Amino acid sequence: MRAAVVDQNAPGHVALREVETPVPASDEALVRVAATSLTPQEVFYSQSQGPNKLVGCDLAGVVERAAADGSGPKKGTRVIGRVITGAWAELVAAPTNALAELPDDVSFEQGATLPTSALTALYVLERGGSLIGQSVLITAANGAVGLYACQLAKLMGARLIGQVREDKYVDKVIRAGADHVVIDEEGKAASDFGPYMLIADAVGGPVFTNCVNMLDTDGVYVVYGNVSRQDATLSFWPFIERTRASIYAFIISNEFPMKPASKGLARLVEMVSQGKLKTQISLEEQAEKIDSVVQDVSEHRVEGKAVIRMWM
Repeated sequence: MRAAVVDQNAPGHVALREVETPVPASDEALVRVAATSLTPQEVFYSQSQGPNKLVGCDLAGVVERAAADGSGPKKGTRVIGRVITGAWAELVAAPTNALAELPDDVSFEQGATLPTSALTALYVLERGGSLIGQSVLITAANGAVGLYACQLAKLMGARLIGQVREDKYVDKVIRAGADHVVIDEEGKAASDFGPYMLIADAVGGPVFTNCVNMLDTDGVYVVYGNVSRQDATLSFWPFIERTRASIYAFIISNEFPMKPASKGLARLVEMVSQGKLKTQISLEEQAEKIDSVVQDVSEHRVEGKAVIRMWM
């Protein structure tokens, strides 16, 4: 089968190659991939690995062979899912607890945007408990996770503040549900709308340093990225005065033992099907152009989600 693998000499450090077809474990379904999406984290991973490593986490497709243990969707079922690696391929062996059925009124391309970005947004927000009437700050609100987080926070009843670096992103974040948008690369201006019960931070660095002390007494600061690639500092006494405030280090795969991907994805797909959640696709290309798309994502030329249509 064909799959994208690490090739440090190719554009974007990724190239299509013939590889062996995966052999599913008893609790894995073999899925023929129709579409996949790219995240900056996957791109960073692909550019730091040795040659011929399989890459990719998000997939949408059709079950070609159901799991041998009888769990999960049956053969022929349209699904979305998330795997540790290898999703940028014709066929993927996916654990059944990482798959959710995809209804006919949601396209493969739409579904492929959900497994990492929307699921991260959902699980990050749920760290804040009930958000009805609570103030929430989303940093990098114009990013793929940020735009989903804005929509979901609004559905949860939050008073929502989005932080962006440039004014060109304001309208998009407002349309996604933000009540106010702060244009400030280091996040200081967000203090005008605090304190916050939840801060969801993808930026890190100076944004973390400036915003962590904007938490409410029982607030939680969820760190799920560091796109700034900068270190942050924490002023102990101003933070400790928040008494029960906390900082939570979020990695999506660490959440799955408690909250399987299948359950979260099923909820997200239902919201898309009902028109409550809008998918964010900025770029669609065929698999043969995956190397150039990876390069575009790496160089921050893609806002929102980049989707690759595979060979179905």
